[in-house]
Amino acid sequence: MLETPETLGHSHNPLVRYFKLLGPGLVTGASDDDPSGITTYSVAGASLGYGMLWTALATFPLMAAVQLICARIGLVTGRGLAGAVRRHYPRPFLYAACLLLLAANVFNIAADLAGMADAAQMLTGIPALVCVPLFGVAILVVTVYASYATLAGGLKWLTGILFAYVAAALLAKPDWRGALVASVVPSLRWDSLYIATFVGVLGTTISPYLFFWQASQEVEEEKARGRRTAAQRRGATDHELADARLDVNTGMFFSNLVMYFIILATASTLHRAGIFEIETGREAAEALRPLAGDAAYLLFAVGLIGTGVLAVPVLAGSASFAVAEVFGWRAGLDLSPRRGRQFYLVFAGSIVAGMLLDLGGIPPIRMLFLSAVVNGLLAPPLLLLVMLVSNNRAIMGERTNGPWLNALGWTATAVMTAAAVAFFATAK
Repeated sequence: MLETPETLGHSHNPLVRYFKLLGPGLVTGASDDDPSGITTYSVAGASLGYGMLWTALATFPLMAAVQLICARIGLVTGRGLAGAVRRHYPRPFLYAACLLLLAANVFNIAADLAGMADAAQMLTGIPALVCVPLFGVAILVVTVYASYATLAGGLKWLTGILFAYVAAALLAKPDWRGALVASVVPSLRWDSLYIATFVGVLGTTISPYLFFWQASQEVEEEKARGRRTAAQRRGATDHELADARLDVNTGMFFSNLVMYFIILATASTLHRAGIFEIETGREAAEALRPLAGDAAYLLFAVGLIGTGVLAVPVLAGSASFAVAEVFGWRAGLDLSPRRGRQFYLVFAGSIVAGMLLDLGGIPPIRMLFLSAVVNGLLAPPLLLLVMLVSNNRAIMGERTNGPWLNALGWTATAVMTAAAVAFFATAK
C-alpha cells in the first residue's frame, strides 16, 4: 500500500503531527541562515544599528509566499522547477536561468566555505587555505554516501544552533523601544552603504537557490514515500498543499526570527560599541559575548561551521537538481554514486569551483557579504521565472496561484528588481 501524507502524519496529538510534517520547508528556512546570511545580518546590525530590523518583518510574507509557490510547483507537477520549465518554455530560457543559478551558487559556496575555514582557523590555528578543501571534501563525501533520510534528519537538527543569537540579543539589553519602532517604521536612506546592505539582506533572505531546492525537495519527499515516477507524483490534494503551507511558513518564520535577532544582537553590541565595520570573524563574534563571554569566539565559530554544513549541500544540491532536470538525467540525493553519476558530478563540480574561487584571496567576511549582494542582483529574473511557471495553467492546471500568492509573489519580484536598480544607481 502506498503511504500518503495522511498516513505518515496521522497522530492523535496535534503537536506530534506538526513536528512530523516539518521537512523541506524547515530545512530550506534554516539553510537560508547560512554563513553568508549570518555575516550579512551582522554587517547590517553593526553598520546601521536597528535601521534594518524592519526588513525581517517585511520580508517574511514575501519569502514565505515565494517558497510556498515553489513547493506547490514541485507537489503539483511532480518535478523540480527546472523540470517544469523544460517541458513548457524554450530551452534558451532554461539555460539562462540555470547559468544564473550556477553563478550565484558557486559564489555562495565559495563564501560559505571561506567563512567556515576562517572560523576553524579561529579555533585551531590551521590556515584557512587548508581548511577550505577539508570542509569541501568532507561535505561532498558525506552527502554522496549518506542516505537521503540520514542527511535530511541531520540537517533538521542542525538548525537549533542558530538560537544562540536569540539568547545573545536578549542578554545584550537592547533599547527595546528603539528596536520596536525600527521594526515597524522603515528607516530609508539613499546612499551606497544603505542600498548595498539592503540588497544583501534581500539577497540572502530571498535567495535564488532556495527556489530550486524547495521544489526539488518536495519531489524527493514524494520519492521517499514510494512515488517513483512523475506520473505517480503529479497532482496534489488540498491536504498535501495545506501541509506544505504549514511546513514552509514554519521554516520561513524560523529563518526570519533568527535574522531579526542577529541584527538586534549586533546592533546592541557592535554598533553600540562604535564598531561599524566588520573585517574579521573575531569582530563578528563579539555580538555573542553577552551570552558566551570569553567563549563567544567558540560559539560563533561552531555556529558558522554548523550552518555552513547545513547550507553547502543545499547550494550544491539545488544546482545539481536544476542541471539534471535540464538534461533529463537521474536526480536525487538517495541515488547511489553509480546511478547518479552525472547528478553527483555537478554537485562535486559546484563545490570544487567554490574551493577554487577561494584562492582569489578575498577576505572571508567581505566575500560572505558580496555573495548576498550577488544573490540579490540575480534573483529578479529567477523570481520572474517562478511566477510565470506558477501561473501557467498548462503546468499547474487548476493549482495556479491564488490572489494572495500572486500579490505577494509579484511584490517580491518588484521589490527585488527595484533594489537591484537602486544598487546600480548608487554604486560608486
